Amino acid sequence: MGSKDQKIALLNQHLEQLGSITNSPSVNKASIIVHASKYIEELKERIDKLNEDVSTSQPSHVDDENSLPLVTVETLEKGFVINVFSEKNCPGLLVSILEAFEELGLELSDARVSCSDSFRLEAVSENT
Repeated sequence: MGSKDQKIALLNQHLEQLGSITNSPSVNKASIIVHASKYIEELKERIDKLNEDVSTSQPSHVDDENSLPLVTVETLEKGFVINVFSEKNCPGLLVSILEAFEELGLELSDARVSCSDSFRLEAVSENT
């Protein structure tokens, strides 16, 4: 029975962390999951908007689809990792990304950026 109780306690802890990461005001488990799902959709929409903003800020003679940044989000046990890669460095891209993070209320615990010829960002947000 102890193992089952530990699993339930761990699940409750993870739900609490999920609620905290997504700034969910809910205490009900189902509501936390629904709120987290909506939060993820909002993040995806903001990523799409950021991709649109970046594509419109690039010179019109660049028609290559590979010029758009590739954005991925990976979940961690206590947060997530956001990766942004672009084959070409676009002036103002880092600032735009950091402003988007600020708008979302994301606090980064670690970030690595390389912007010589290409642009690469790995940002880690952890909820402790």
